[in-house]
Amino acid sequence: MTIVRIADAGDPRVAAYRHIRERDLVGRQGLFVAEGKVVLDVLLSAPGYDLQSVLVLESRYPGLEATLRKAPPGLPVFVASPDVMDAIAGFHIHRGILAIGRRRTTPSADELLARLPDRALVLVLVGISNHDNVGSIFRNAAAFGTAAVFADPTCCDPLYRKAIRVSVGGVFRVPFARIDDTAAFAGTLLDHGFQPIALSPRGETDIRHLKPADRTALFLGAEGAGLPAPLLSAMRTVRIAIADDFDSLNVAATSAIALHRLSDLEWLSSTAAARSSSAP
Repeated sequence: MTIVRIADAGDPRVAAYRHIRERDLVGRQGLFVAEGKVVLDVLLSAPGYDLQSVLVLESRYPGLEATLRKAPPGLPVFVASPDVMDAIAGFHIHRGILAIGRRRTTPSADELLARLPDRALVLVLVGISNHDNVGSIFRNAAAFGTAAVFADPTCCDPLYRKAIRVSVGGVFRVPFARIDDTAAFAGTLLDHGFQPIALSPRGETDIRHLKPADRTALFLGAEGAGLPAPLLSAMRTVRIAIADDFDSLNVAATSAIALHRLSDLEWLSSTAAARSSSAP
């Protein structure tokens, strides 16, 4: 590691961290911002990602030394006071740890599908633009052995700073790819031997009674709008039973229940190895 003390928020060496709240909205040329010790630890062990630098509060550095031993040689570690760090970021960074990373490659959906094992559970996200929900879904996906996540163009970027934070690094553990046409992708999944299943409050089958295929693709839609009607009519639909006098579950909570129902211990152990081989 290369330890560099930063005394001036205008120092050009920390330009990538400057005003990160605003820059997250307009992109940062392929880079992303990770926050917190746990997320940094996952990132350092994640295949397919490069860590470019770390910005840490001076009081947090001693407790971070063991984690940073995993870092590549020569990694710049910038150390700053609270006032300087907050001035750089543009708001108070109470976790005191930021990192800049880059995804090495961005696989297409076809490339990611080709790398999946014979037995795999994948998620397909449609219209989920809330960063908290996307982050939570990735956290659940990592916890329950999901082999991959596919997101349509209207979903938010899983590498948005807040989504990464909420996922607790899950976005670095579960391979993901973008899809252009959701209906066409449902057909592609069939071609690859997947059973596409749509979750809907009005699904025809209670998920407790569903026996998943070896290859299962679970489609999740945004809260309120849900999945498009043409998509629902083209595949099997399942529901999670809730009280009759209540509307619906949060989509992130829904994903946790559904993934728990569709996964098992054998699946979890096999997909843990598969994630390493299929990671971008």
